[in-house]
Amino acid sequence: MTTHGFTRLPDLASRALAASVVYANDELFAERENLIKPESSVFSTEDFGHKGKVYDGWETRRRREPGNDHAIVRLGVPGVVHGVVIDTAWFKGNYPPYASVEATSVEGAPSPAELERASWETIVGKSAIKGDTENAFEVADRRRWTHVRLSIYPDGGVARFRVHGEPVPDPRFMDGTIDLAALEHGGAVVDCSNTFYSAPVQLLLPGRARIMGDGWENARRRDGGNDHVTIRLAARGRIRRVEIDTSYFVGNAAGWASLRGIDGDHLDEDAEWFDLVPKTRLQPDTRHFFRSASAAPVTHVRLDVFPDGGLARLRVHGEVVADAHHGAVLRWLDLLPAEHAVQVLGGAGVLPETAEDLLRRRPFAVGGVLPSTVLSTLSGGLRPAGLTGVLTSETG
Repeated sequence: MTTHGFTRLPDLASRALAASVVYANDELFAERENLIKPESSVFSTEDFGHKGKVYDGWETRRRREPGNDHAIVRLGVPGVVHGVVIDTAWFKGNYPPYASVEATSVEGAPSPAELERASWETIVGKSAIKGDTENAFEVADRRRWTHVRLSIYPDGGVARFRVHGEPVPDPRFMDGTIDLAALEHGGAVVDCSNTFYSAPVQLLLPGRARIMGDGWENARRRDGGNDHVTIRLAARGRIRRVEIDTSYFVGNAAGWASLRGIDGDHLDEDAEWFDLVPKTRLQPDTRHFFRSASAAPVTHVRLDVFPDGGLARLRVHGEVVADAHHGAVLRWLDLLPAEHAVQVLGGAGVLPETAEDLLRRRPFAVGGVLPSTVLSTLSGGLRPAGLTGVLTSETG
């Protein structure tokens, strides 16, 4: 089992986050979609098909000409990649001896042909890998990517491809009411009392849980206390409604739950938490909906379950406050590769030569000046407090 620190970050390439393997140049023995399955690879000695041994992974034919094979993954959530795991589980005599990883950042939903023409940057150089091993590589590049490409040399099989990193969603789509706790919007678990059966990050996944194992379940508590999980919201926002879902938890659902919020980064025992959902009785296998008891802005929420038990999903719907949205736009622009950033600024009405000049002023989030008209356009018209201060220069 890989123990690198970056593996604690979400797998941005997971099918659970709606990632997709959009292209592979060859998949004769085993289909490319296996690369991003959330579960571990399995193996059966008896499982053979008309093409040979069936593997739970991606496997290409034996290459008889120069070149190498590759597969392209659209990340479920674009983000900053901190590390990758190229897992060759069960591939012992047919794994690729070398692999590399490249990344690109593009607008919209490009086709495979368009992605082949994109500008790709190497984030893991060509490296030797081992068979039947979780081959882990740290990534130093801290730009934001939308797609990654796994290249294997010259051919062979890979069971799973994990791309661990920090979600950085497009802030242009974070206006209106959204789920502020959602992983796909940048929500993150920062503390949890117990993860015995399953990880609390599953509370924040897209869609409905399919089975009990898709949620968060803690051990049975015998000490008179209660279990809890703390979530840093995608951005500072005002909460309107909350959903606490116990679907598929029948005899082991949490008996009661409460949700509290705080506005700030000091989460110690003296922190001033306030009620969003007071302690409330829960029913098994049920979606519970609540109106928020407070309209005050929050940065974190703490979900307490009493005394213990499982939950499938937590949804925290609300609006990002204007100042936080403005900050998210600036940080996003700072993380974009230059070519993509020029496209984004062009969509906001900035000429290419002016865009290139603006990018030389980065980082915008810590002093670089972005024209207020551009910021307003990218923020969906939201006007942060104090916009007439440092962010007042206009494009020429």
